[in-house]
Amino acid sequence: MLVIKAIVDKQRIFYDAQKTKSIDFRLDALKNLKKSIKSHEEEIMLALQKDLNKSAFEAYSTEIGILYEEIAFIRKNLKKWSQPKRVKTPLTHTGSKSYIYAQPYGVALIIAPWNYPVQLALSPLIGAIAAGNCVILKPSEMTPHTANILEKIINAVFDEAYIRVVQGDKDVSQALLDQHFDYIFFTGSVPVGKIIMEKAAEKLTPITLELGGKSPAIVHEDANLNLAAKRIAWGKFINAGQTCVAPDYIYVHQSVADVFLEKLKAAIVELYAEDPLKNTDYTHIVNQKSFDRLIHFTSDGTTYFGGESDEKNLILAPTILTDISWKDNVMNEEIFGPILPTLTYDRLEEVREGIKQSPNPLAFYFFSEDKSLSTKMIEEVSFGGGCINDTIFHLASPYLPFGGVGNSGIGHYHGKYSFDTFTHYKSILKQTTKFDVPLRYPSHKNLKFLKKLWK
Repeated sequence: MLVIKAIVDKQRIFYDAQKTKSIDFRLDALKNLKKSIKSHEEEIMLALQKDLNKSAFEAYSTEIGILYEEIAFIRKNLKKWSQPKRVKTPLTHTGSKSYIYAQPYGVALIIAPWNYPVQLALSPLIGAIAAGNCVILKPSEMTPHTANILEKIINAVFDEAYIRVVQGDKDVSQALLDQHFDYIFFTGSVPVGKIIMEKAAEKLTPITLELGGKSPAIVHEDANLNLAAKRIAWGKFINAGQTCVAPDYIYVHQSVADVFLEKLKAAIVELYAEDPLKNTDYTHIVNQKSFDRLIHFTSDGTTYFGGESDEKNLILAPTILTDISWKDNVMNEEIFGPILPTLTYDRLEEVREGIKQSPNPLAFYFFSEDKSLSTKMIEEVSFGGGCINDTIFHLASPYLPFGGVGNSGIGHYHGKYSFDTFTHYKSILKQTTKFDVPLRYPSHKNLKFLKKLWK
């Protein structure tokens, strides 16, 4: 598409003008972004309600407020992060000084998902702005009202040659990927992530892939069952389970399984009432295709609790499945909905073997009072990030990197890690001209000295 190429070329010209490398320019851009978000808060909440039926509480706590925190944290530290950093110089380099310079990549492409369509679009944008890049932001077409308000927020404060929202379907995404970008940041599914990586490889473009996977929650026999039930219910069913780090399934020790399941059922009722289908604050499924896929999963195992649905309004009640094995359809892909399969175990070796059926989850949650056992599980299981005795909360900290490993993604962001992601670190050695160390030049004498030095 010629129009897409023209948009990218215009950003390239803006970046080459060197404006974005000014720290004051970046700080002002972040300040203006926050100001624009604030002035459009009510419109954001309305758009999220229209697209996903998100409540005002969920919209603010998971989409808006977290962005304010991110902007404040990055603005506070940006000058320090951006300064050239002097590092040690070895004895062999006598007379020189060593520095690391932080430089933006250039023109970045951010492709955002639909499940948290504001946060997961603007959070990486914050990092890209902080690092000094120009950005083309592609929101999801599956949440059109939110995509429109994102474009309005950006257009209110930024030159389109600097930050530009480009809307459209997969054909537009394809046209964007055919262009040359200096960095690509993608959040979404594994199949699409593979396509992004293949397209990036054609031009050797560095990428971040924030994907997903089947994130387990393990409830050990010594866990605080009341808190485990409440925190798992919250982490799983917020946004109707349409969260990449939601607990995808539970492994509960067989000695406490019956008691835990009753507490989990009670926690769901406490959070979403006896009839979630009538709870106006309960998030809906994004579209008919996703709804049909989820309904198919509810036929697996035994429905211990929930299972009610309203196809007209795309609502599926929080659902607990028991009598589940790894052969069931619900265990063969990321669920991404309000269905929670439950398996039991006797030994933790069974849990580790089970996780290998869908390795490298984006998140991992372990509930136990045994600190040494918790440490052992952290060290032995490969996953992106997670919590001990909680769910999801780790991603809200600007001090922790958020990202996957292996099947769940490449790279990470949040806080300083967002700045790092969109920054190329240049290594610079500044050499003296007052004298010249002859050791580098070839001679028999120098070779003998080097062998003594590097033995």
